[in-house]
Amino acid sequence: MSLVRNLGGARAPAAQSAPAAPGSAAIPPKSSVLAELDERSREIFRQVVEAYVETGEPVGSRTLSRKLTEGLSPATIRNVMADLQDAGLLYAPHTSAGRLPTDAGLRLFVNGLLQAGALTPEERASIDSRCAADGRSVAQVLEQASSTLAGLSRCASLVLAPTSEGPLKHVEFVNIGNGRALVVLVTANGLVENRVIDLPLGLPASALQQATNYLNARLSGRTFAEARSEVLQELEHGRAELDELTRRVVAAGIATRAGSEQDNYLIVRGQSQLLGDVTALTELERIRQLFEILETRETMVKLLDAAHVADGVQIFIGAESALFGLSGCSVVLSPVFGPGEGKDKIVGAIGVIGPTRINYARVIPMVDYTARVVGRLLG
Repeated sequence: MSLVRNLGGARAPAAQSAPAAPGSAAIPPKSSVLAELDERSREIFRQVVEAYVETGEPVGSRTLSRKLTEGLSPATIRNVMADLQDAGLLYAPHTSAGRLPTDAGLRLFVNGLLQAGALTPEERASIDSRCAADGRSVAQVLEQASSTLAGLSRCASLVLAPTSEGPLKHVEFVNIGNGRALVVLVTANGLVENRVIDLPLGLPASALQQATNYLNARLSGRTFAEARSEVLQELEHGRAELDELTRRVVAAGIATRAGSEQDNYLIVRGQSQLLGDVTALTELERIRQLFEILETRETMVKLLDAAHVADGVQIFIGAESALFGLSGCSVVLSPVFGPGEGKDKIVGAIGVIGPTRINYARVIPMVDYTARVVGRLLG
C-alpha cells in the first residue's frame, strides 16, 4: 500500500505550472488523465517511467517491445508514445530519440500509479540503531539521522527539527571557567543538550550546586514548558529560597530554553551524491544554486511551511517545487510530529533531495519511517 498522502500539498498541486522539459504540457487532474488511458497506454507509460528512474536515459520503442509481456510491435508502441507525448506526459529530448517523462508525467505516475515499497527489517533496524539517543546530544542524533538517510537513499538529506521538548531527567550547571557555565540537560529518552551561560560576578562555587538542586526538584519528569512559569513566578516573588546571585543563575538556565526559532537545526548531508549524474555545465550550475539555497535561513521557513500543509509524505517534482523552484530536482518531505495539546503537532521536517528520477518507491517509505523515528526521539 502506498505511503503517499496528500501528494504535492497545497503548495504544489499543479505540475503544469512550470514544465521543465520540451513537450511538457498542461494536463487535467490525475483521475481524468488516468481514466482516459487504456491498459496498454498505462503499461507503456509505466515502463518508460520505471526505465527512466533506473537509467536516466530515453527509452525507445524497440527496448519497450522486448520488455512488454504483451506482444506489441515497435510501430504500435511508437504510436502510443506519441499519444502520451501529445497528452504532456512524455517528451523526446532529441529527434529520433526515445522518450522521457515530463515533470507532469512523473507527477501523474507518483500520484496514480506508484506503489511504494516497504523497508526491509534490516533497513528499519539500521535506522533505529543509528538514530538511537544513547547519551548523545540532540545535534548528534539529528546529524546521524541525516547521514543515515543520505546513505540509504543515495540522495542529499534534510533534517529540520527543534531541540527536544521531552520530559527532563536531569539538569546540571558545570563551571567551565572565564565566568561561564555549561547547562547540561538530559531528557528522559537519553538525549543530551549543552548550553553555555554567563555567570554573575562574585558567584560562590556552591551556588551552581544550589541552582542544580533547585531546578532538578522542579523539572525532573517535566518539560521546560510545563515548569517554566512556576519557576519564574517563584523567582519573581522571592519564594525561591535562593540568594540573589543563585536566582540569576537559575533564571539564565531557564532562559536557555526560551523556544526561539534559532533552536531549530537544519542539517544537510550527502550533497556530493547530487553530483553523481551531472554531465553538463547547466546541470552543475543548477546543483550549485541548490547548494546556495540550502544554506539560507529562508529555506528552513519554507520547509516548515511545506510540512504543515499535509499530515504525511509530500513530493515536489522538478520546477513545480515550491521549496526551491529548480527544475531537474525532486524533494520527498515528511513532517516530524511532536507532543501537542491533545494531538500531535508538527515540529520539523525530514526529507531528501535528488534528481527527478529518484527511486520514489524506495525513498518514500524511508523518509516516512525516519521522520517517525526522529519524532519519537524529540517527543
